[in-house]
Amino acid sequence: MDSTPEKAVEVINSRERLLVLDNDPRAPLEWLIAALAILFGLWHVATNLFINEQTLWQNAIHFSGFALLASVSHSAFKRSKANSKTLLLDLIYGCLIVVAAFWVAASEGRIYDDTLSVTGQAWQLNFFDWAAGLFLIFAAIDLSRRVSGWVIPILIILSLSYILFLGEHLPGVFRAASLPPSDVLFRTLYNDEGLFGVLALISSSSITLFMIFGGFLVASGASDFVIELSKVVAGRIRGGAGFVAVISSALTGTISGSAVANTASTGVITIPLMKSNGFRPAFAAGVEAAASTGGQIMPPIMGAGAFVMASYTAIPYSQIVAVSIMPAILYFLSVAFIVRIEAVKHRVGEGIDMTIDKAKIISGGLVFIIPLSVMVALLMTGVTPSYAASWSIASLIMVSWLTYLYAKVTGKKGLTDNVMNPKRIASALMLGMQASIMTAVLLVAIGIMNNAIVTSGIGNGFSLMIAQWAQGSVVLAIVLIGLASLVLGMGLPVTAAYIILAILCAPALAGILADTIIVDMLVAGISDPMQLAMFSLVDSPLVAKISSGLSPAEAAQLISAIPFELAITLRPMLVDTEQLTMFLLIAHLIIFWLSQDSNVTPPVCLAAFTAAGIAKSKPMETGFQAWKLAKGLYVVPLMFAYTPLISGNWLEISQIGLFGLFGIYGLNVTVQNYSEGPLKIWHYPILVGGIIGAFWPLNLVANLIGAALIILLIVLSKRENRLNVE
Repeated sequence: MDSTPEKAVEVINSRERLLVLDNDPRAPLEWLIAALAILFGLWHVATNLFINEQTLWQNAIHFSGFALLASVSHSAFKRSKANSKTLLLDLIYGCLIVVAAFWVAASEGRIYDDTLSVTGQAWQLNFFDWAAGLFLIFAAIDLSRRVSGWVIPILIILSLSYILFLGEHLPGVFRAASLPPSDVLFRTLYNDEGLFGVLALISSSSITLFMIFGGFLVASGASDFVIELSKVVAGRIRGGAGFVAVISSALTGTISGSAVANTASTGVITIPLMKSNGFRPAFAAGVEAAASTGGQIMPPIMGAGAFVMASYTAIPYSQIVAVSIMPAILYFLSVAFIVRIEAVKHRVGEGIDMTIDKAKIISGGLVFIIPLSVMVALLMTGVTPSYAASWSIASLIMVSWLTYLYAKVTGKKGLTDNVMNPKRIASALMLGMQASIMTAVLLVAIGIMNNAIVTSGIGNGFSLMIAQWAQGSVVLAIVLIGLASLVLGMGLPVTAAYIILAILCAPALAGILADTIIVDMLVAGISDPMQLAMFSLVDSPLVAKISSGLSPAEAAQLISAIPFELAITLRPMLVDTEQLTMFLLIAHLIIFWLSQDSNVTPPVCLAAFTAAGIAKSKPMETGFQAWKLAKGLYVVPLMFAYTPLISGNWLEISQIGLFGLFGIYGLNVTVQNYSEGPLKIWHYPILVGGIIGAFWPLNLVANLIGAALIILLIVLSKRENRLNVE
């Protein structure tokens, strides 16, 4: 990577404004912006290690800094009109946001004191409070439009309208009382769920640091190591270029934090490699898009979603990462299975040049493996993610210099290329800041919606709607959430779609999962007097039979008759707290996985479209190929719901994961109508039996039979292929 300051400045520029330093009158302003971005990156490290600001101040500085960067990098003016004057106007706009954010942070104590001194009055906001608060809300709407389009702004406006005046005109569970404007403004600015609340804290204390860490990995040459390592692993396998794409995207996903960025960074290497290996352009692009999407679910970083999940569920980040290891393996192997089938089916050639650059493996490997190992080790000890990320960055810099000194002593020039000198550190910080702009702006802006949802209670209404439509069916609830995630994902980044769906749907889905435990209890019979007293509030003749036990159908019928408000009270009395927490985690993981589908599912699939541009293939055809390759996004969440893949011990998880691979392979064979050779009609009973047996949870006999049937199918299809060749 070119680490010159000019390139460092260019890295913060979006498609709307390309800043160029060469003989340009705007250069002094651009240098100023670059310096501010670098200092802002250093502040994120310092504020999470040494500086002890109040949370409100930390989040206000975080948003105002990224608002300034977003203002100049996503200009309000068309690129054709970009000049020194428009840059200056964008810079002034960003500075006004900084002033407004600082005013709001500094005014909290005064507003509380003034309000307490005036009995019976609403929040005492002066003219400057109103001006600063309304300007910040406008800026959040405007900047979210600039970085991601109109969907988030429209949702923010609707959410504010809902608690101001719209809610009182809606029917049923969506009816809500209107709040006075001063109350809405105060809650939006100062509530824990508001503009500078929990979502902003997640961004300022965790996500941005991991984005900076990703910038350091890229600047240090770790991405080169990923490609070279992938060649070592898959270079001599039929269709090995496809496996290179899968492996490199899985590893790069821990760096980029974005499926589209992952596709763009590794795709320029892997897609031409796959095409030269004989893969069809649309399929090659689909492999890259599907594998890059999997980077968001790949431990130890898992994009921004894992941090949000840890905050909402109060489950340690390290636990979320640990339970996500096996699902991630299942996903990437599901993509690899189709690559293998495609290679055999279309006789993709071998013999492609897979020359390995040993210097890149050694130098890049050290700055990839050691810092990531430091991060994983620290996370497993229970330290905060920000602490782990900061020390990982420090270890990367140290390793790069140790490698450099070793190379100087031994004369190995290839190891001196990626030393983290000041220029390269500046470049890494710029990369991290650029990668963080959209996420930081959106998480703060979504805080406005989050406050409206919590304040109005509409989340309970939405959960009730999901529960009513699903009628107690976990599959139907997952289908409904999947459809909602697909629609939201057409206009929202994945993290934003996940946050909205998690707020609205996770409680309902967790409740439906918990009800499966209650159904089993009702079938066995309940004798506890307090629990029986709670059920007596349910208007159903089946209540009289609870003590003696119900049939499964009767138990499901009784559960569906429990009012939503009573169910919320009843579940904690019947289901262990630890189990309820686990069901909440499972619900969030299901939603998190389903929210990824918009990257690869037509009609709007940005990762697939990005890959199509590199492969020069048809976008919709590429989208369809990516959707087929990424079907693990739908299969694995069903395993979350119906097996102990998340909640079991390691022996149970290993059994489910191992035999689940046979089932996933069988599903891929079904879609492709091909295994190691073409399938005959009489192969399908073997295939169906193998899939059912492989997926049967914790039934070792059925699992062994299922695996044996899938292996038999592979042998038979391979024999069929050999006969056709002869």
